[in-house]
Amino acid sequence: MTESERAGAAGGQHWSPDYYRRWAPYVPELGRDLVELLDPRPQERVLDLGCGDGALTVRLAERGCRVTGLDRSAAFAAAARRRGLEVIAGDARRLPETGLPAGGFDAVFSNAALHWIRPPAAVLAGVHHLLRRGGRFVAEFGGAGNVAAVRDALYGALRRRGIDPAARDPWYFPTAAAYRGLLEAHGFAVSEITLFPRPTAVPGSITEWLRTFATAFVDGLEPRVRRQVEAEVQAVTAPRLRAADGSWSVDYVRLRFRAVKQ
Repeated sequence: MTESERAGAAGGQHWSPDYYRRWAPYVPELGRDLVELLDPRPQERVLDLGCGDGALTVRLAERGCRVTGLDRSAAFAAAARRRGLEVIAGDARRLPETGLPAGGFDAVFSNAALHWIRPPAAVLAGVHHLLRRGGRFVAEFGGAGNVAAVRDALYGALRRRGIDPAARDPWYFPTAAAYRGLLEAHGFAVSEITLFPRPTAVPGSITEWLRTFATAFVDGLEPRVRRQVEAEVQAVTAPRLRAADGSWSVDYVRLRFRAVKQ
């Protein structure tokens, strides 16, 4: 594994399907219109890349697709299989090694997953390998500026404790121009790509959000220090992200695209 792969492996990010279902139900819900952008057709072979617990994979199957899910988390893959889905626990950076057929897919779909996977070039090369010529790649993930308030607060809290936050940061949030360039360099024609803000109301407080999505930043720290970091992030972000009624939102920015294998 290269240095960039180690940095992007999110080894400290731990996923709990039950916790995710409780504190992040909005993620698959907001991905429903991404399914419409894909426009899946009956009998098409579709790969759901980073399928999580399969909440959107099921919707693809309901549209008549022959759908396969893939997720690096064994816990998520198991949760998706319990929905009756065909799911592989595999690494999106090594798609040719998964046993999936080269050129065997009409479409690759991904929601809220690609910002967890570095280096991105390895993912794009693998997607290109699996798609047939003319096959569609449709995805949405965090783009430049995503969760900036939370990320800045995490960086500050860790630096004040002598911890390098960049070494723990699992996220990759590119600009639309940068990602378009990557797609084109890997043999895709981009028909649509857009970066847009989507402030999103979340259940619970920012602490539950951190425990769902940002465990990599505090993995291995003493429980006392973890709690201190969480409390500091909550205090720093509250003026911007907490409403007068006590409810919280997160400053999401999404990058959405549709591309075709040339």
